[in-house]
Amino acid sequence: MAKQKLAILGTVGVPATYGGFETLVENLLDFLPKFYDITIFCESRSYPDRLEKYKSANLVYLRQRANGASSILYDSISLLKTYKNQDYILLLGVSGAFMVPLIKPFTRAKIITHIDGLEWKREKWGYFAKKFLKLSEALAVRFSHGVVADNKHIQDYVQEQYRKSSFLIAYGANHVAAVAPDHYFKKFSFLGSPYVFTVCRIEPENNVEMQLKAFKECEIGMPYVVVGNWNANEYGMKLYQDYSKVKNIILYNPIYEMEELNVLRSNCYFYLHGHSAGGTNPSLVEAMYLGLPVIAYGVNYNRETTFGKAVYFDDSEDLKRLLFEIRSLGREEMGEVLFKLAKKNYSWRAISKKYVAMLESFR
Repeated sequence: MAKQKLAILGTVGVPATYGGFETLVENLLDFLPKFYDITIFCESRSYPDRLEKYKSANLVYLRQRANGASSILYDSISLLKTYKNQDYILLLGVSGAFMVPLIKPFTRAKIITHIDGLEWKREKWGYFAKKFLKLSEALAVRFSHGVVADNKHIQDYVQEQYRKSSFLIAYGANHVAAVAPDHYFKKFSFLGSPYVFTVCRIEPENNVEMQLKAFKECEIGMPYVVVGNWNANEYGMKLYQDYSKVKNIILYNPIYEMEELNVLRSNCYFYLHGHSAGGTNPSLVEAMYLGLPVIAYGVNYNRETTFGKAVYFDDSEDLKRLLFEIRSLGREEMGEVLFKLAKKNYSWRAISKKYVAMLESFR
């Protein structure tokens, strides 16, 4: 019996290099091809080799950019290329969701939209972009056959705002592994001493500026190491210019080599997480799985993800207070608790099974 067809849209593509949705798809492909004939859409300029298949999935390439405003066109074209010949369409993000009500009457495919965080709330978008994204979210929730929320807070929002139930499926994290620092001391000399670490996209809603400013104003005897895409926009370039020469701050451009990123993460004294928008953030879940103690911005999403077991700050003064108290925050016990929670709730096998159960529920 032929497998049913599943198209996954809305990512830069696979193999994954950076990004939550890309990591999600990368790990789903270790399990889902047993059940489905899968097609993944990829951004051609990110994959010059253009593999035809990856982990048994068929890869289709588009010339449009997958991120920013052009993601609207990228996702729309992906939907137009798939709606006639798929049994399921998993749309990751709402950029192209305005197309869902247009194609729904003409397809047999069950369309499931993962609405991610509340994209329209992000500071990087202007007034009209925010209005468009809010409309896209509303259309996605109303016209998709199913909606995925990756965080209980997002699920509650969908129920309250749209009176619609959704599938609660978080991210997995057991693709990360601790790396001993032995072979990396030459490259990263700070590895032998305590340091605080962050990896994130350099965007206003991730509060990188607040965190950098707090470290500049606090001499706590350990550096702050940040990995991010500093050159992606003017905001990031300005921050890099302002803080790259501060003596207790070390800034790196994106690190795509997983072992190298893991050695920086897994040996830090504390993981500092400033995201204020979105649902379950992959980098936070990964930090938990590495057994790292976490200082997180105190929004509902982050508290939900960490089950209230991290340490939280609400503003710059709050963060500075925590930094001055950092050696007395019970880091080892916190790391153990967060690891146990991650192991129980964020394994890819369990997450993949939830996706299969969700898809099967539409048969």
